[in-house]
Amino acid sequence: MVYEGEILNACGIIKADFSNVNVVAVSGDGPNICGHLLIYTPNGGGYYFHVTGDPAGKGLGKLRGFPMYMNDAGYRTYLKDTGKVELRRRPLNLPKPDAAYLYVEGILSQKWTWAVLPHNCVAFVEGVIEAGGGDWSSYSNCPALATADSVSDRINSFYRWMESSIYGVYGVPYR
Repeated sequence: MVYEGEILNACGIIKADFSNVNVVAVSGDGPNICGHLLIYTPNGGGYYFHVTGDPAGKGLGKLRGFPMYMNDAGYRTYLKDTGKVELRRRPLNLPKPDAAYLYVEGILSQKWTWAVLPHNCVAFVEGVIEAGGGDWSSYSNCPALATADSVSDRINSFYRWMESSIYGVYGVPYR
């Protein structure tokens, strides 16, 4: 069986700091072209959280399972075992990190019913961010699209690149 994370058996086992998080999109497997979404807390030890259903389940039983967590080493094992690759990360700051932490501890203690598009990994990550007072949400339940730069992000990035290039031509440090 491939490694997809650990089930949280008791509260207080991990102490993750949700003040800074990353929304992490990875490629899908099998027929899943949309990919998969996790949330990562770099502070407090570095933990990834996600929902997958029940990796040990059979048939429809696979659709209901506990959300999981993993540390940085576990994430590397997860990518290797599943054959996934990281597509992108979007860093966010959460104004209520303790509320996000309590939300995650609570939700990891309950079975999650995987419903493909309406109740999936994107909904899980959005719930954590909302609990932490963040305002990121996906415009798509497809993780590969959900984390892609918007048109305005691309335009702003181009203008920053152009401005720094002009500064560089004149030998002036860019901000």
